[in-house]
Amino acid sequence: MEPMSAADEILDIVDEDDRVVGRAPRGEIYARGLLHRCVFVFVRDPEDRVFVHRRTAEKLVFPSLYDMFVGGVVGSGESYDEAALREAEEELGVSGLDTPVPLFPFRYDPEDGSYRASAYVYEVRCPLPVNPQAEEIAWHAFLPEAELERRLDEWAWVPDGLAAYERLRAFRAARAPHA
Repeated sequence: MEPMSAADEILDIVDEDDRVVGRAPRGEIYARGLLHRCVFVFVRDPEDRVFVHRRTAEKLVFPSLYDMFVGGVVGSGESYDEAALREAEEELGVSGLDTPVPLFPFRYDPEDGSYRASAYVYEVRCPLPVNPQAEEIAWHAFLPEAELERRLDEWAWVPDGLAAYERLRAFRAARAPHA
């Protein structure tokens, strides 16, 4: 029996209010631009550096682009919280990670409607040595956030991650004490 491909994985389709309205294979959801659930997990190491990586060329969406989040789709019937921990541990190649902290909901809905996601953004600290999945991640490093900021205009970033990072910066600014 052949292993199931990522395109065959069954995901929930959601409406504009994030209510499940159906299910379909991931490949069909991507091809038709259907709204589905996913998670973005912002990972820092004990030195406060950010996990940054370049996706493999084999990824179904946004191949070979850089990302400052780990994460992915929420499986059918899975909660956002469950998916955030599962995806972070899978992509980082660790086990026993603390539960990621939910920060805010996020909708990625580009004008072309090509890849629509109802998402949640999380953060987690990873004190463990990482061993990222070779089939998911082609390159990785923990970078100081100032270095990440310098690379925003230099590297080709996944558009949904870049949009989520902009929202994360706005979220932090809104919560910062005002002088």
